[in-house]
Amino acid sequence: MPKVENPLRIGPTQGGPALSSDSSLDQRLRWPESGSKLAELPLVSPLSGPVVPLEAVPDPVFSTRMMGDGVAIEPTSDRIVAPCDGIVTHRHASGHALTLTAENGAEILVHVGIDTVRLKGRGFTPHVREGARVAAGDLLITFDADQVAREVPSLQTLVLVTNGDEYSIVWRNTGTLESGKSRLMTVRRRDPQDAASVRLSGEVSAARAAALDTEKSGEAVVAHVGGLHARPAALVQAAARRFAAEVTLTFNGRTAKARSVVALMGLGTKEGDSVTVNARGPSADAALSSVIDALQTADKDVNGASALLAPAAVLSASAVGFSSAALTGAVASPGLAVGRVVRFDRGDVEPPPPLNDLDGEFERLASALGSVRGEVAAAIRDAEARHARQERDMLVAHEALLDDPEIVSAAERAVGRGTSAGVAYHTAVRTECEALTELGNAILAERVTDLRDLERRVLLAMSGQALPEPELFPQSIIVADDLALSEFTSLPKERIVGLCTAKGGATSHVAILARALGVPALVAMGPAVFSVPNGKEVLLDAAAGRLDPEPTAERLSRARKAMAERAKRHAEALSQVGLPATTRDGRRIEVATNIATQEDARESVLQGSDGVGLLRTEVLFIDREDPPSEAEQRAAYQGVIDALDGRTAIIRTLDAGGDKMLPFLPLPKEDNPALGLRGIRSGLAQPELLDTQLRALLGVKPLSACRIMLPMVADADELQLVRRRLDALAATMGLTERPSLGVMVEVPSAALLADQLARHADFLSLGTNDLTQYTLAMDRCHPAFAEKLDGLHPAVLRLIAKTVEGASRQGKWVGICGALASDLEATPILVGLGITELSVNAGVVAEVKARVRTLDYEACRKQVLILMNLTSPHEIRARARALWPDA
Repeated sequence: MPKVENPLRIGPTQGGPALSSDSSLDQRLRWPESGSKLAELPLVSPLSGPVVPLEAVPDPVFSTRMMGDGVAIEPTSDRIVAPCDGIVTHRHASGHALTLTAENGAEILVHVGIDTVRLKGRGFTPHVREGARVAAGDLLITFDADQVAREVPSLQTLVLVTNGDEYSIVWRNTGTLESGKSRLMTVRRRDPQDAASVRLSGEVSAARAAALDTEKSGEAVVAHVGGLHARPAALVQAAARRFAAEVTLTFNGRTAKARSVVALMGLGTKEGDSVTVNARGPSADAALSSVIDALQTADKDVNGASALLAPAAVLSASAVGFSSAALTGAVASPGLAVGRVVRFDRGDVEPPPPLNDLDGEFERLASALGSVRGEVAAAIRDAEARHARQERDMLVAHEALLDDPEIVSAAERAVGRGTSAGVAYHTAVRTECEALTELGNAILAERVTDLRDLERRVLLAMSGQALPEPELFPQSIIVADDLALSEFTSLPKERIVGLCTAKGGATSHVAILARALGVPALVAMGPAVFSVPNGKEVLLDAAAGRLDPEPTAERLSRARKAMAERAKRHAEALSQVGLPATTRDGRRIEVATNIATQEDARESVLQGSDGVGLLRTEVLFIDREDPPSEAEQRAAYQGVIDALDGRTAIIRTLDAGGDKMLPFLPLPKEDNPALGLRGIRSGLAQPELLDTQLRALLGVKPLSACRIMLPMVADADELQLVRRRLDALAATMGLTERPSLGVMVEVPSAALLADQLARHADFLSLGTNDLTQYTLAMDRCHPAFAEKLDGLHPAVLRLIAKTVEGASRQGKWVGICGALASDLEATPILVGLGITELSVNAGVVAEVKARVRTLDYEACRKQVLILMNLTSPHEIRARARALWPDA
């Protein structure tokens, strides 16, 4: 509807009764005497600006009409005038809201802005007192729009009828209104029978307005791994939306509404951070309790733990071979696949041409959002029907991003200023994308893909277009720039055997879902991946980080055979997971797991693990402004010990530095951080930080279940420094018992000096990822080195043998907690080298145990002496497959 220049000329065809053309405010809007209770009450707009439907207001108390029916206005003026004659029956103490009782009994609440109560009057100047009689057009409130807008989520001003059990709105205006002149809406007293029915239905009355003054506050500790990223934020949002209350979270000087997933993510919280929760409204108590519970109840760490549930890593690259045209990428989900390429070549969607109609643009935005919302809701129902919990949770988070009030409100404000709906939504989304990217958190930055996916879908809905769906093959390997969640979940899972993207990371929603579904996936492959034509049959070995676009028929045949045999063995191994891993000649091998959280520990027990061979404590420290307290750390470590139900856990002290920089740890900038203050060096450089962690570890019970491991130890001096410090701390705590203390062998010097280390250490554990990197001088994060960085390189094997030899002189055992332990081809070699503990990903526990039970230790030992004299990992793997063909 175009702008109403003179609302008093509106005729019946526009929804309101015809009124006199005399619009002078000296001739005040009048209505029959109060005795005529069925009379209609016309209201003028209390301020200037475009009308916003209540459903679009970013506050559940208002958008769900808990406070009453009415409209919202996006203000373009800073003066609130009386919408009708009446008496000021309630004025909020902070001056941002008041209620007028009209002469016919209707109660009209005017509430400026969202969450403005927390300003405690700053920026507001009331001009009337409670009990004052006012006339339509009289000045009620002035406010500093710039100041208030900087401190609250929205300036949208509500005009509501709060005694809806007695009065209804029979007409309301749309478009852009002028303060004191444009007619806003018409209120009519209900028929007595209708009023009784409304009261029985439980609708709110004017008394509910006073409930806005009810405020409750509390503290919560974020229990979600990675903090409030998309899914945990959606859980918090869902908890808040169930109640008639405004809920906000405050952290590190920033405040976010609990209804906004983007705002919650923007707080930048991490696991263990303490946040303040404030609830205001009729259900403040219940809302506060619900949100705190959602914050403090850890959701499963799908960013890390989901990888534990994926099928075991399959055959390595060397088993089937690669052509010279093979492309490299970073592993997001390990596995082997043969299929035909399906290209997703989708660019940005341009906003549709403007309508040059304000009402039309508002309707276009609302309609497009509703259309996409329906699509997402249908996808959620489908995931629920398939019992695909993880996919369902991701889609719920996707839905929350679509409904995010920060984005929707920004788009609506832009539309109100004359911007087309398409450009407004595009700009609002890209602004939030930039904000998330600038936080410097990799997990949150990858939510940008989700936001841009929603932008694309909303713009398509505005245009009434739909991109053609790609034609899939029975075995399809998707190749895309960065596949969106909606694209991946909409594909028939039975036809998807692999995924390759030019961009993206291992913590994107698609990568996480690929791991959960066991779909091999490579990411960050660069533009070279688009050189593979659509329909080309390719060989994907995600475990080796390779995509071969020119596989020979022989290689394809070997790959298919290997996949079929592997699937059969995996099923058989799962049926015998409870059996111990003992070789045929009686040598027991402990098969433990690598974990990061208490939930991971529970999952590892379910998978048949003998214990934890590596607990990465970095999850407690990353992306925080302050280090976790001793009590917080102790609780986390105790939770893991408790979850293991009598099994032991090797807990590694903080491995900071290098590629694991911590905001609160003032490490100097280094030209080569991989060779600088890393691992135990950074701990010794920050003794207070190390002491806090050691005290926390000394506090777990039973202490015998805790084994402490030091990362990146180079020689015995570093170990002895920590040993003395551990003894001193234990003495001050009155402890006579000491936990086992071991070192992680990750650098060649530690392997060569294993005999010296073993004099002072209770055990040694090889970190083969870093040991291979440092031995071969190749960055293990570089995709180009994915095939060459092989832990079965003869140089690495000799260092492992040297480590076992040195430790055995002192009667100490040696384990492996690097990726090589999860490699089934390596199992016979590691057993033959004398390794007695293999710490693996939970998903391969069953197969590693089954593999050990097929071996003869003495035979493995003799063969390893021969294998170490070969010249390359390719030769070693080929010989190993010939010797132990069941891998």
